[in-house]
Amino acid sequence: MANKTIKVKQVASPIGRPAKQKAVLIGLGLNKMNKVVELEDTPSIRGMINKVPHLVKIVD
Repeated sequence: MANKTIKVKQVASPIGRPAKQKAVLIGLGLNKMNKVVELEDTPSIRGMINKVPHLVKIVD
């Protein structure tokens, strides 16, 4: 069984956001606008995405 992955794109800047939200973006591997990373689809990754839904977007 292959591990499922999801692609996450940063769509907003973390400037002026709380430090915790900036840390979540760094944990996801995002640091620049419009950067896309492919991550393993696990509950912990989904939880991180749910912490910053206004800063990221899941792309197909």
